Amino acid sequence: MSDSPIQTEALAHLRTRIDELDSRLLALLNERARVAEEVGELKRREGTPFFRPDRVAQVIAKVQQANTGPLLNQHVAAIWREIMSACLALEVPQRVAVLGPEGTFTEQAAIEYFGSAANLIYCNNFDEVFHATTAGTAQFGVVGMENTTEGVVARSFDLFLHSPVHVIGEVSLLVRHNLLRSSAGLDGIEVVLAHPQALMQCQRWLSEHLPQAERRAVSSNAEGARLAADHPNWAALASERAAARFGLHIVAHAIQDEAWNRTRFAVICLPQTMAMPGPSGHDCTSLVVSVPNKPGSVHDMLTPLKKHGVSMTRFESRPAKSGKWEYYFYIDLQGHPSEPNVAAALAELQACCAFYKMLGAYPLVQDV
Repeated sequence: MSDSPIQTEALAHLRTRIDELDSRLLALLNERARVAEEVGELKRREGTPFFRPDRVAQVIAKVQQANTGPLLNQHVAAIWREIMSACLALEVPQRVAVLGPEGTFTEQAAIEYFGSAANLIYCNNFDEVFHATTAGTAQFGVVGMENTTEGVVARSFDLFLHSPVHVIGEVSLLVRHNLLRSSAGLDGIEVVLAHPQALMQCQRWLSEHLPQAERRAVSSNAEGARLAADHPNWAALASERAAARFGLHIVAHAIQDEAWNRTRFAVICLPQTMAMPGPSGHDCTSLVVSVPNKPGSVHDMLTPLKKHGVSMTRFESRPAKSGKWEYYFYIDLQGHPSEPNVAAALAELQACCAFYKMLGAYPLVQDV
């Protein structure tokens, strides 16, 4: 049934208004970009950092507070992050190392943090992400840290021990694993490819629906999708971005065992690229420590935190690989080292440690 003449006229009028608003928006965005270029020139003369995540957070928080709808705050944040990313690219593109190929959740986390105007450098594994960031090939890197279903990404934790990089931010993503294939349907799938963490996160579904299929670990979910595109009897666990990138069918949506499966990613860089962000009022301080192998050492390590009222939000142990049953402890604390109670607790904690390294202090962000 066709629209009435009155409806057609009203629709045409509204579309004309939208076109006019789009023209005004474009003019304002280009005006903002010209001002950003002037800011970039001043920063270049002064030698100050171009990218400041604390400034990005402040701007987004300010526009969200001013938002009266109907746009949702989460969509306002996404729009402004892209605007700021595009303006920053005019000043100097940010080089960011991520796990490749295109379509990984690490890529998605990087885009959530830096915006889509960032220059992404795709690496084969997290070792290469750390190396690219340390060597200066990339200014920043993004690596997986932990998952709500399967726990820590052990390799990332081990790499932090001897790397000079520190953490300046984090991203928490809701991770949905989809079964991708070059054709529709489950029939004839012989191999399922994914990162080891993804295979573990979907094991219940795979056992029920594809019990005979081989589960083959690869360097990333997107790499699995790339391989599945060339093999009709192979399937991959990966994101919708990977499906679009490699032209695959989504045979089954969101097959992870836990509906609210999340992965936490760390944003890393060298201290000379960006210093520790200042306190935001909602911060996390990350450490790795070890204590002498004697009775009461772990208790002594935790006592300063209780004494000074510092809350510990994560406590993980990893073998020191010394052959002597020694361990490193990875700790997240609420607060920033510049806060007096946190500073006092850290000073006393360091005094009782055989090894002490601050991995970073950074503002916490809302889940996306």
